[in-house]
Amino acid sequence: MASIISTMAPAGLLQTSLIWTTFAVAVALGLLVAIITTFTWQNPHERSITVSIVAIVSITSLLATIFLLPVDIALVSSTASVHLGAKKDWATSERVDGILYTLKVVYYTLYSLDALLCLIVIPFAYFWYEEYDEVEEEEGTSGSGVRFWKALKYTFAFVFLVLVLFLVGFFVPAAGGDHGKHMDLDYFKRLLGANQGEKALTFGIGLLITLGTLLYTLYTGAGLALLPVSFIKSAPSISAPQLSATTASDLERNRELQRQLEMRNAGRPEGVSQKDRRELDALLREERTLVRRERLAAEARGDGRSAIYRAWNKVEAVFRPLKLIGGILLLLLAIVVWVSMLITGIDKAANSVCKQRCGYILGHINVFQPINWVFVQSAKAFPVDYILMALLVLIFFSSSITGIATIGIRFLWVRVFQIKKGRTAPQALLIATVMLALIILAINYAIAMMVAPQYSIYGTQTFCLNTPLHPGEQPDCREHRDMVRPCSEAFSEPAAKDVCTPTVMSTFLNRVTLNWPVFGAIDFWAQFAFLGVFLVVFVTSLFRTPKLNLSELDEEAEVDEEEGLLASTGRRFGATWQDITGRAKRSGSGAEDNARRNGYGTAGSTSRQ
Repeated sequence: MASIISTMAPAGLLQTSLIWTTFAVAVALGLLVAIITTFTWQNPHERSITVSIVAIVSITSLLATIFLLPVDIALVSSTASVHLGAKKDWATSERVDGILYTLKVVYYTLYSLDALLCLIVIPFAYFWYEEYDEVEEEEGTSGSGVRFWKALKYTFAFVFLVLVLFLVGFFVPAAGGDHGKHMDLDYFKRLLGANQGEKALTFGIGLLITLGTLLYTLYTGAGLALLPVSFIKSAPSISAPQLSATTASDLERNRELQRQLEMRNAGRPEGVSQKDRRELDALLREERTLVRRERLAAEARGDGRSAIYRAWNKVEAVFRPLKLIGGILLLLLAIVVWVSMLITGIDKAANSVCKQRCGYILGHINVFQPINWVFVQSAKAFPVDYILMALLVLIFFSSSITGIATIGIRFLWVRVFQIKKGRTAPQALLIATVMLALIILAINYAIAMMVAPQYSIYGTQTFCLNTPLHPGEQPDCREHRDMVRPCSEAFSEPAAKDVCTPTVMSTFLNRVTLNWPVFGAIDFWAQFAFLGVFLVVFVTSLFRTPKLNLSELDEEAEVDEEEGLLASTGRRFGATWQDITGRAKRSGSGAEDNARRNGYGTAGSTSRQ
């Protein structure tokens, strides 16, 4: 922060300080999201302090990386006057270079931290947890030192891969030979003007972005469609306290019937009759079912879980009535994002200045794009655009988690780990964190290049086409507002060169796609695959009505299906209030008891027939 203050003139210090303060608040929000995500999804019976800390730090670092994009946009936008199309008085070339240098330092620091966490720390934590053996620990045959060296030995393989990746990027020549006539523009000259070390870095990051794009296409595409639908269709028909109370009553009735049968056949020399044996077997099966259901109800209440998990359940219960409205708003936003990405994709495919040779860099937007327009307009009242961008980032991040939880961690079609609320194993949590790291890199590309391309590259910067009165002066458009134009890559006027400053992130991403066109082509066309996955999952989820599957709930307790979906409004509010208070509603009539038993005592009813 001291270096930022030292490079800023007093005129621009207040605005830049506000921007960095907003970033600090966003990082604090990211830390809260990381804590909630980790403690909500991990299995409390297999909890590891090391795994929890690594997951929280990793997710926070990843969110901080993507939250830096709106800071980048806001800082470069603050150097120019939107209405006059000229640099502000304090924004000299030295101060602008200082802003860009500070951003590069923060970017490289965060990217290096992400790489260190995902390629070294997380694999080490994974092997550290895998090498734990309770029996050997008790017998003293395996101590922490032996466990440490075993984990370190397996981690060396990942370090070797990192070194190979860097060496390949350092020695392989840049892929750009004949770029075409458009490469003489100043914007592309700056992209091509990179040293060998920067090209090696762009190769490594480009490869990771491409790997992340493959995961992003499947998991985030499906999650973006499922997230709003899950909000709309997730209100329970019965609460965890009510389920616990009804299950306890049914279990007591079941055991009483078993005692009656045993007493009836206690004195018979020939033993239990076949009829009573069949009924007793049915009661025993029902008892096992009810015991599992009772355990699931206890887990749903948060028994044995962390205080953060129980508090989050209370918050979910409080806001459950608002989920329907929130789900509808999220659904509308997801559709607008989908349409915006489709417009940008078609525009780039048809009007890119250099097509696949530069990863479909678009000179300027040719069609109205709603998301980009909203960001450009809201950027005039900072920090509105930053808040909107943070919400958009969180939506993509939450969609990725939803997609991973729904699809699971798979190798081809084989599910290796299942990601489930309160049941995620530590190994699965670490692997999911690495997947999220790669997906967030792809999200960064998608937001900057597809969702809001013009806003992400130049923000609100404009330039003036009016000829200056004296050479070396800035053009004056105070009396010629119609000559103010938004900055874009396609302009070659000297005024545009002097005023328009691209963001550090867009420069880096475009440098990746320009120097390594294969990465740019894959990342670009994968966006259409993302749109296709979203459309298929969205249409399917509209016509697929979730149902309460008690048989699967009872037979496979680890699946932990939701205890009811799409119930009436009155039942939803009753379940919500009981989840908040933690107490079940007392049934006051025999008819309610019969209804309860018919709903949750089906096995017992069968045995009595």
